Amino acid sequence: MRRRITTVNVARLATVSRDGRPHIVPITFAATEEALYFAVDRKPKRTTDLQRLRNIEANPAVSVLFDHYQDDWSKLWWVRIDGHARVFREGPEFNEGIALLAERYPQYRTAPPRGPAVKMTIERMSGWSAS
Repeated sequence: MRRRITTVNVARLATVSRDGRPHIVPITFAATEEALYFAVDRKPKRTTDLQRLRNIEANPAVSVLFDHYQDDWSKLWWVRIDGHARVFREGPEFNEGIALLAERYPQYRTAPPRGPAVKMTIERMSGWSAS
């Protein structure tokens, strides 16, 4: 399953707000054996005080969904990882996340994410495949 997620360029992050409302957004990511990293990048946003970051700070339990679709349904698959996330604005975890993202995405080499960065510790993986 871990190998499959490296073939995906965009995943979907699910968080829960203080009042229990679900929040799902697409993310770019970099993964190690134990963790998944993502960051607030330079794409236009009104603020870096994003709902996903507020949700993680209030409730660090998160899920990320990776999936693959083709018209040939025998090639469909998905992988979900569940874990706990922490927001970093500086320090070793921040630097590691930004470096891994820049290694994975050429766009981040010339315009590294400004952050904050998030480290999600992977606690559980599940998935499904048609084949």
